[in-house]
Amino acid sequence: MQAEIITIGDEILIGQIIDSNSAFIAQELNKIGVSVYQITSVQDDKQHILNALAEAEARAQIVIVTGGLGPTKDDITKRTLCEYFNDELVMNREVLQHVEDLFKKYISTPISEVNRKQALVPSRSRVLFNKYGTAPGMWMEDNGRVFVSLPGVPYEMKALMHGEVLPLLQEKFDRPYILHKTMITYGMGESALAEKIEAWEDALPSYIKLAYLPNLGKVRLRLTAKGEDLDKLTSEVDERFKALYPLIGDRIVGFEEEGLLEANVGKLLKEAGATLSLAESCTGGRLAAQITSIPGASAYFKGGVVSYATSVKEEVLGVSPELVATHSVVSAQVAEAMALGARAVLKATYGIATTGNAGPEKGESDAEVGTVYIAIASPEGVKSEKFNFGNHREKVVNRAVNKALEMLRKEILKK
Repeated sequence: MQAEIITIGDEILIGQIIDSNSAFIAQELNKIGVSVYQITSVQDDKQHILNALAEAEARAQIVIVTGGLGPTKDDITKRTLCEYFNDELVMNREVLQHVEDLFKKYISTPISEVNRKQALVPSRSRVLFNKYGTAPGMWMEDNGRVFVSLPGVPYEMKALMHGEVLPLLQEKFDRPYILHKTMITYGMGESALAEKIEAWEDALPSYIKLAYLPNLGKVRLRLTAKGEDLDKLTSEVDERFKALYPLIGDRIVGFEEEGLLEANVGKLLKEAGATLSLAESCTGGRLAAQITSIPGASAYFKGGVVSYATSVKEEVLGVSPELVATHSVVSAQVAEAMALGARAVLKATYGIATTGNAGPEKGESDAEVGTVYIAIASPEGVKSEKFNFGNHREKVVNRAVNKALEMLRKEILKK
């Protein structure tokens, strides 16, 4: 069972807005066993839309269109659907009453004829009632295919997907189960990981597919299984993942469905009754932001110092000026002193420090762009590691954040 998604709007193609609608629709369709074959974005242009509809119909049983349903002349989806299906627009009285009620309750300006035209729908369509807006959704069937047109406003589209489209699709089509499960690994690149698990991957049955999803120091391994028996699929995917532990057990953090690395680290800190403090230089508070994105982080996170300036390293964290003068601010010695200072000042079990040169040019230190030192102070002492994360500023910062969390996780697990 395959679907295609068509998003309509020049604003998507010029980059004015990000197409989040397609991601949501694809996720929801997958949950009910419908695979998305292709996602297409087209201009508010009649011929472009007609071509996209014809191409989608040739490939998929379900075509979902979002956008182009507003009251103005540049929103042409309904008229184009009528041309495609050789249909005509008719006034839907229930939708018209809804539009008039919305204006009476929430809109100070008088309703215009343009707004009333929102109640025009193709005569063959089944109206999907949009309680949050003036543009109704529409369901049309032709040659065994289903075509659904939804408004582009995200909260309106989501309500119609949950309340109307998904239940109707489940009622109309027999669908297989599609199961996704994603393992998170850290500290090994995609190619090295693929080499380690090559035999495991080759042994996967045809109905279970593996995808590598690399990103800044971590690789996610996603298994996708498709079949008629959900319990069997779940059991087999779990068994396949268990077989990875003897091969790469030291690289496995957990599963995406269980939460992110920062959530995993927070869980470990809580279980150990431990606390954490930070001293960030090159990461500029990004590590603290990632840690505090997890609800309940106040149970273990004491706080952090964004010691961007050398004077803050010295005056707040107690880093010796002589140490800076001898080794520079981007050094193992300064990173370790920062971590010790963060731990002492904020009275935490663990202190993490980051210092480096994220680029694009050299700063106070002669260290090459991409050089980062990360240090961890614990009750047993302090240690640091040196890394080079490349020459792209955003990449350097994000990789440093991920590596700091990975190092902290390993340190906690030693206990």
